[in-house]
Amino acid sequence: MSAGEIAERAVAPPLLVELLTLAQRRLTRTLTHALAEEDCTFDQWLVLRALGDGEGRLMGDLAQRLLIPHASLTRIVDALVDDGWIYRRQSGIDRRRIAAHLSRRGHDRLTRLNALAEAHESAVRTACASEDPATLLAFLAEPRTD
Repeated sequence: MSAGEIAERAVAPPLLVELLTLAQRRLTRTLTHALAEEDCTFDQWLVLRALGDGEGRLMGDLAQRLLIPHASLTRIVDALVDDGWIYRRQSGIDRRRIAAHLSRRGHDRLTRLNALAEAHESAVRTACASEDPATLLAFLAEPRTD
């Protein structure tokens, strides 16, 4: 490969995976700071949201849905159970399986956390001045010092 070809590849437009990764990292970082003020991690919020419909979820299904390794999910759920935001129960179908459910306290907490997340998203959309997903993605992926 010639030096010109190498230089051409180096300045090629970013791939979708790069744009999505940068956008995800920027959004997660800023939302994580907002959630931390409520003493909640980003992954804890994701678990609470996944349980927000009141149906409960089997631990394995929850891990698969959220793309969180089982061991990590267990630690997250343990912390949420210790704080009284969720509780565990044996599955009614298969007693060997455990389901996580949102508690009443957890529902109230989720309402507050979702309000923070919605305010965060609104601020991002306002800063971008667009509702178009492609424009939002480009805005979030561009280099900044924020």
